Amino acid sequence: MEILSACGFRCDLCAAFYKNIQSDVQRQKVSDDWFYYFGFRIPAEEINCKGCLDEDKPLDTQCPVRPCVIERHFKNCAYCSDFVCSKLSERIDFIDGVKKKFPNLPLDAYEAYIRPYESRERLLKQRNIIL
Repeated sequence: MEILSACGFRCDLCAAFYKNIQSDVQRQKVSDDWFYYFGFRIPAEEINCKGCLDEDKPLDTQCPVRPCVIERHFKNCAYCSDFVCSKLSERIDFIDGVKKKFPNLPLDAYEAYIRPYESRERLLKQRNIIL
């Protein structure tokens, strides 16, 4: 089942999603791989995300999108008349830079560290359905 975050990330595909984590070794791999691909590190013991809209304490406490979506009572940014705002752009535009930096990514790395965060097209598709 597809689970979308506030900004359109696919929680169900994310390597940090609690249903996708089976061991501490996997948590460490996600921590290391996020550092390698994205340049930030979350300690392995903190990687156990339940999705930003379903938990009181999200994995990413600095997200600019989550509070906005909650305050406006939306499912995600696709429902907002300000689509694409600067908060959302800050959240989703980074993936293009990662794709350029790693143009020959193996399929398993693409599936784990790119596909879950390709939000723009996902949200545009959803907007077309709801508008």
